[in-house]
Amino acid sequence: MDLDELFAKKPGDPLTLLCKEDLDPLSVEELKARVEALEGEIARVKAKIDGAVTHRKAADELFKR
Repeated sequence: MDLDELFAKKPGDPLTLLCKEDLDPLSVEELKARVEALEGEIARVKAKIDGAVTHRKAADELFKR
């Protein structure tokens, strides 16, 4: 995904704002904490995707002809 396209479509979106945030004022420890938080969020989103895919497969099997 091209980030410029994402930014153009959602200028006030929290993810867009996060990606554009200036990292210069942050310390190394703050940056490490940020990475840890973002990795946790990535895991949460991947789990949601996996659940959605599983749910869709179950629905497809249920209504399969």
